[in-house]
Amino acid sequence: MLSNKAKYGLKALIHLAAAEEKCLAGDIATANNIPRKFLDAILVELRNAGILNSRKGKGGGYQLARPAEKITVGQIIRILDGPLAPIACASRTAYQRCADCPDEDACAIRDIMLDVRDSIALILDRTSIASLRNRGNREALLLR
Repeated sequence: MLSNKAKYGLKALIHLAAAEEKCLAGDIATANNIPRKFLDAILVELRNAGILNSRKGKGGGYQLARPAEKITVGQIIRILDGPLAPIACASRTAYQRCADCPDEDACAIRDIMLDVRDSIALILDRTSIASLRNRGNREALLLR
């Protein structure tokens, strides 16, 4: 399940992708109904990961460090929530062998979780923040 941390991080990045200039954390929080202190911590984490640039003082704020087309949902979720795999033995980035599994190659649970991980990664790693900015309200899109 997607954590609030990742959901709020994605909302903030969509907000920044739509902005034409730097945005203040308070403005992002208010516009997206995100608790300010929680958002501050998320924005710092994204800045430390190289996703955002920030500047303090007059004319300061946050902005994307690279084009929204070059930032994927998968990258953001991995930064904020960790691996995409539902279990550790199916993870590519945080693999850990299960203590109760005598033979990983014969494990049906691991096998299906590898498929789940691959399917999730396929969708999230090809979806950019720019494309998320253009999504939403599916019913209205169908009526056009």
